[in-house]
Amino acid sequence: MLLQQEKLLVRELELNDKYLLAKWLSDPEILQYYEGRDNPFDMEKVEEKFFREEDGATRCLIEFDGEPIGYIQFYEVEAEERVTYGFDDSTESIYGMDQFIGESDYWNKGVGTLLVRSMVKYLIEEIGADRIVMDPQTWNERAIRCYEKCGFEKVKLMQANEWHEGEYRDCWLIEYRGR
Repeated sequence: MLLQQEKLLVRELELNDKYLLAKWLSDPEILQYYEGRDNPFDMEKVEEKFFREEDGATRCLIEFDGEPIGYIQFYEVEAEERVTYGFDDSTESIYGMDQFIGESDYWNKGVGTLLVRSMVKYLIEEIGADRIVMDPQTWNERAIRCYEKCGFEKVKLMQANEWHEGEYRDCWLIEYRGR
């Protein structure tokens, strides 16, 4: 277990979690926000992306009240991404995170806010992050509201930054400063 806050628990992925990831990432309602409806995941794709990739990300399952409900990952932002974000001259410890709640019954109930606040606290207090960044697509207003509620601020509009559902989409670079 990485963290527990109220009914929320975040733990590292286990191999059996691949069935949940495949379920969530083949659901068009979830894919609309994460990966794209034109990019569904089968078991092989889940295993490749979440269990074989060696990119330094810590991949985790989110549980709420004992039920698995989603996925979160965090990673130290590497040199190439620092340049893209405009942080190439910074010596700060900068972490990125990505997440989705795969059970839509838990949307709009404060679970995402609890998750983001708890992970930010963990990254700053336990990992030593100075800054945490994310790059949500500009049209994903619900997620952006959640992140702003948690103290993230918009830093930079990144035009045509992410391929999603057949076109490049604009993203906001948002950040949370730890100190």
